Amino acid sequence: MVEIKNTIEDDIITIHVIGEVDASSSIYLDESIKEATDKYKKVLVNCEDLEYISSAGLGVFMSYINDLEEKDIKMVIYGLSDKVHHVFQILGLDQLLKITDNRDEAKRIVNGV
Repeated sequence: MVEIKNTIEDDIITIHVIGEVDASSSIYLDESIKEATDKYKKVLVNCEDLEYISSAGLGVFMSYINDLEEKDIKMVIYGLSDKVHHVFQILGLDQLLKITDNRDEAKRIVNGV
């Protein structure tokens, strides 16, 4: 089960992903990222409370890689647990997506600092 909360601060939207993203709940992550990238150029994905992500959840992130580049949207994922970060590394997503440890660093990246 996943819970997703969006907050907006200045011109940055933060998608807070809580719980587990699996095949049945990945649609909620997809909808949230779609809405965010339709309206904002700076997107943070807070994964501090993400406990598990399946291949379907990872596929959601992968499906936006080209869109982010084409639309010049900066998206940074932060706060991954070691276990979840390892899954991103195995698939090489850490090379395709911006991933950082904390919110401050993520904000600096989306702001181009």
